[in-house]
Amino acid sequence: MATLGDIGLAAAINIISAFIFFLAFAFLRLQPFNDRVYFPKWYLKGLRSSPTHSGAFVRKFVNLDFRSYIRFLNWMPAALKMPEPELIDHAGLDSAVYLRIYLLGLKIFVPIAIFAWAILVPVNWTNKVSDIDKLANVTASDIDKLSVSNVPSGSHRFWTHIVMAYAFTFWTCYVLLKEYETIASMRLQFLASESRRPDQFSVLVRNVPPDPDESVSESVEHFFLVNHPDHYLTNQVVYDANKLAKLVKKKKKMHNWLVYYRNKFSRDDSKKPMTKTGFLGLLGERVDAIEYYTSEIDKLSKEIAEERDRVASDPKSVMPASFVSFKTRWGAAVCAQTQQCRNPTLWLTEWAPEPRDVYWKNLAIPYVSLTVRRLMMGVAFFFLTFFFMIPITFVQSLASIEGIEKWAPFLRPLIEVKFIKSFIQGFLPGIALKLFLIFLPAILMIMSKFEGFTSISSLERRAASRYYLFNFVNVFLGSIISGTALEQLNTFLNESANKIPETIGVAIPMRATFFITYIMVDGWAGIAAEILMLKPLIIYHLKNFFLVKTEKDREEAMDPGSLGFNTGEPRIQFYFLLGLVYATVTPVLLPFIIVFFALAYVVFRHQIINVYNQEYESGAAFWPDVHGRVIIALIISQVLLMGLMGTKDTAQSTPVIIALPVLTIWFYKFCKGRYESAFVKYPLQEAMMKDTLERAREPHLNLKGYLQNAYTHPVFKESEEDEEADQEIGGDSWETESARVPTKRQSRRNTPLASRISGASSPPSLPDVVVEQA
Repeated sequence: MATLGDIGLAAAINIISAFIFFLAFAFLRLQPFNDRVYFPKWYLKGLRSSPTHSGAFVRKFVNLDFRSYIRFLNWMPAALKMPEPELIDHAGLDSAVYLRIYLLGLKIFVPIAIFAWAILVPVNWTNKVSDIDKLANVTASDIDKLSVSNVPSGSHRFWTHIVMAYAFTFWTCYVLLKEYETIASMRLQFLASESRRPDQFSVLVRNVPPDPDESVSESVEHFFLVNHPDHYLTNQVVYDANKLAKLVKKKKKMHNWLVYYRNKFSRDDSKKPMTKTGFLGLLGERVDAIEYYTSEIDKLSKEIAEERDRVASDPKSVMPASFVSFKTRWGAAVCAQTQQCRNPTLWLTEWAPEPRDVYWKNLAIPYVSLTVRRLMMGVAFFFLTFFFMIPITFVQSLASIEGIEKWAPFLRPLIEVKFIKSFIQGFLPGIALKLFLIFLPAILMIMSKFEGFTSISSLERRAASRYYLFNFVNVFLGSIISGTALEQLNTFLNESANKIPETIGVAIPMRATFFITYIMVDGWAGIAAEILMLKPLIIYHLKNFFLVKTEKDREEAMDPGSLGFNTGEPRIQFYFLLGLVYATVTPVLLPFIIVFFALAYVVFRHQIINVYNQEYESGAAFWPDVHGRVIIALIISQVLLMGLMGTKDTAQSTPVIIALPVLTIWFYKFCKGRYESAFVKYPLQEAMMKDTLERAREPHLNLKGYLQNAYTHPVFKESEEDEEADQEIGGDSWETESARVPTKRQSRRNTPLASRISGASSPPSLPDVVVEQA
């Protein structure tokens, strides 16, 4: 069990580590040759250029202005200066609202910490006899004396904890209510003031029923011309271009190697670079590298052209889905938010993601297979969560004094040294858990992609929800259960059954020391390491040295990255969970969480302003998930408090505490009914107002020209010879006049508007149908 001394040593290690990271960042960001690594967003916006210095050659690489090093922490106030409206214009609403999650943590926990330390800590500390002293094999630390574990069973002091639980719940709900209201207003204002985007006029239509007489594009066009005659504009069918995308990606990789070897040859033309044709250039025949990659690129170019032609001409490459665009936002809103036909499984419509947000690979997945895929991933996630607890428990046991003595008894004299013992108990468990979870986000993202979500934002939200559930089960519950059941196994076997709940109830607050070490490793040193960006720094300089030949190459070498909602938000929510659970149990944990929220807010504000380039803009559509997970954490804290009170001979308090989760659930439903619609629906009034203003400002807007290629698969745009393919796949013959055109279906009359698929030159089918009916 970690003591105050162990925690103090861990805090010193993490504070020193964080200071070293900040110091290294302050030095590296001032160097001219690192400018594109630490300020890439300004380069992408065209508002910054590479530093130029006259005089000594060394000035091109090293900043010789020593006065700038004195103010090495001036980036912190600079990160806080930009006002929120300007931040939204600069980085988008998603980034601004993401930062507000950290502010939400400060708004909730700073007042809670003040009251908890002023009221609960004295109540816990001033007990002479506690339940900890009565338990076998449990050694209390100074931290445990500040927790509820120090209050003896049956004491009237527990009513203080119950009253404070009510106070903390009401304060948390009040802050959540005001924040939900503010962000809903920000979202509506953002949508109203936002410039024109293709997704405002478009919906994604899936599960288009097959028609023996018409292609998917013709079927979609005629359906919407009939059912949305005044608002339908055009559609772009979805192609299965995954194979073509792989070929284009492979060609880019080959081109990078070709540039590398050409640059290498240009530096030393006395010897031609050589490579092997086998695996990773390590096996196979040794050949001229430039000639080899040139020939491989030529072959791939031919394959790409053939595959493009096949995709354009093969009906099997057309998926039963399409991006349908409308003349107005109002028309798109009506279509996206209504049922299109009597069969609710056909002609399914949803808001189209913005083009940057589309995850094109999953559009080729048949809709009927999505349910099976999601069932498979649900089962897989269950087993992943269940079996992951075994190695996590094993790793954490090794990262403890008892575990090391058990598995490596010869190290006992070494680990009994005071400094090393404090290091192991105060630092090693947190870092071991952090390292063990390093690959989990990638695994969860792969699972989300397999499930078939069609946008990057939905993939990240799905992965985030599972990451949060995984953290709750394995990191939170797993740490508490393993830390109790395994360490106290001997006690459980040798005492009566009615003592086991008491032991668990006392051990829950005693696990606070482990979570304190984890917060310091992940939330202090980990956040400080975030701003150093060591991995992007190394990759940029490797690319810059080997591959960069032109200014465009240098821009591509920059890796600004993005917020990573699928990893960042679950981490924040884990701290909400810890803070709310331990607020009434072990308040000593709260200052560590407050430091995390404050430090993370400053660091990520700097990163959002200067580094991150968000892949998409969802208009803060993720906020209901954030709100819901804070509510879940609040309910978990109330249930755990109820269970803890049950072990303290305070059965009369159960009816009082049980009202808390009931009130919290009611509050969640109220917020859901009041504000959530702003995040999942687009009000028709707002859509009509925006359409009216746009018609007044731009009466001659060519909306078809703006939308016709908005949802063309990017693989066609990236290809060198995609001009002809764009004409076939994107479609360039856009009709502007209304006319009556035929349909190829024998069972339907012709549609009332022009069709760019069947063409105006075809003979009308209406008279034929009328004759048949006559």
